[in-house]
Order: sequence, then structure tokens, then C-alpha cells
Amino acid sequence: MSVRYLHIAVFVLFTGNIYSQVSGLSSIILAGAKPEKLSGEFAFTEGPASDPRGNVYFTDQPNDRIMKWSTDDILSVFMQPSGRSNGMYFDRQGFLWSCADEKNEIWKISTENKKTEIISVRFNGKPMNGPNDLWVAPDGGVYFTDPFYRRTWWDHSSMPQEKECVYYLSPDRKTLISVADDLGRPNGIVGTPDGKILYVADIENNQTWSYTIKSDGTLSDKKLFCGLGSDGMTIDRKGNIYLTGKGVSVFDKRGRLIGNIEIPENWTANVCFGGKDHRSLFITASKSLYRLKTKMKGAY
Repeated sequence: MSVRYLHIAVFVLFTGNIYSQVSGLSSIILAGAKPEKLSGEFAFTEGPASDPRGNVYFTDQPNDRIMKWSTDDILSVFMQPSGRSNGMYFDRQGFLWSCADEKNEIWKISTENKKTEIISVRFNGKPMNGPNDLWVAPDGGVYFTDPFYRRTWWDHSSMPQEKECVYYLSPDRKTLISVADDLGRPNGIVGTPDGKILYVADIENNQTWSYTIKSDGTLSDKKLFCGLGSDGMTIDRKGNIYLTGKGVSVFDKRGRLIGNIEIPENWTANVCFGGKDHRSLFITASKSLYRLKTKMKGAY
């Protein structure tokens, strides 16, 4: 942790809720808005992603299902079983992409008819460790993180790959390459709408990095974005980055902390913008789903 963030952490420890201490959040959160618990009937929530209409899909991985929270505030089961889906993302064509780690696959799902393209991903002839979170670039290439978290539904207990890496799957699905192999445990991932910058969280080393995306899909110009890791993450239209773990920590595009939104759960796994105007922050936290009204609009 950098000295700057260490000072912030000490400040929070002695002054309490950073939500009320950092005035910068007033530019993010709608006046008077507080995190609203929408439902708490899940085993563990993850992977929120919003379709073009603002409906939010998220996973309940231990129960092997994808849930849907509609813009009419109706909760329903979208898909079960779901390949033990974890992190998810909607591409520009409206398809829902999922890290389905039951068999270490990537799924591309039509939300209109649930038709699913299953992409079996292997690297150097071996299965992946467990695709965790993903982001689809504007050209259709897919970046995904592949940490190793032992799952009860696997029949193996050792890591198939030599390292925990970030991978790039080409738009034609024919090429899979490792684009970052020097992180402790890559987890959360998101890119900018113009397809130029990729953010990857190293949750083990408590760091988030930024990369320049090259025309061939490879990454360059690795820079430390902030001294905080993340489970999942999202980005708004001003380029602010939202990291998860203990609540939701918001950083501006230069990596400066704006503030932390406290969520009354042990762990906050992931976050996305949704709702009819895409100005609500949907937060998957432990066994629950939360919503917070914002002034900001999500980048996606």
C-alpha cells in the first residue's frame, strides 16, 4: 500500500465511515440516497451485468443460477443450471458473456431465447484454472482473468496452469494468448469504452493495474493505478473506477481515491450500473443484492 493510501486508511480508522467523510462522493451519489437491499435470498452473489434496457443479471454461483432484476423491480431466475457462472458482461450486440467455471468454459448467451454458445478454453493443451471475470472489447475480443479458487464441484484440487494469468480470446475465437502473467492473483477486470485501456485487479497483492491495449490484443505500458485490489469492478462515463471488497471504493481516472461506499455485508463481490437510465449502482454482496441511486451514468 502506498503512503498516500495508508494515510487514508488510518484516517478512516479513526473517523469512521468514509462515505460521510469524503465530500467527493457527493458528485457520485444522488443526494440523500443510501444503499438499498433488494433481496437477500442467495448463497453468494457475483457477476452483475446490465443489458441495454437496464435489466441487471447476476449470478448465484453456489446455487448454479443466473438471476435477473428487471427495470420493473421484478426478481426472477433467468437460467439454471448455468455452468456455475461467475463474472459476466454484456457485449455491444447485447449478448451476455459468462465465466462458467464448472467445466472452465466461456459462455455467450442470448437473453432473448437463452441460446448459448459454449467456448471451451484451454491453454498449452491444459484446462484453465477457473475463468473468473471478463470484459469484451469493442472489436469482440474477450479478456478474462484466470485465478485458482478451489471449487467443491471440481474433481481436481491442483492448479492446471502454471500461473494465474490474464488471457485474451480473439474475436474469431481461434486464438487464446496470455497477456499478463506477472500478477499474484488477477480477479476483477474492466476496460474503457474506446477499447484503449484495460484495468486488472491483483487481489492477492492488493493492487490494481492499467494497461494500454494494442491493436493485436496484447497489452503494454503497465502502470499501477491504485494500491487497492478488487474482486469485481466497473467504470462510469467520467472514467471513475469502482472497486469492490470491503464496500465499494471509488477512484477517479488518475487513481485518486474519491471515497468508499459502505455496504453492511462481510464482502462486496462485484458491481455494475443499471436501471432504466443506467444511473443506479447494483452491488452484489455476500448473500444479497443492493442498489444505490447515483448522479453518474455507467459507461456500459
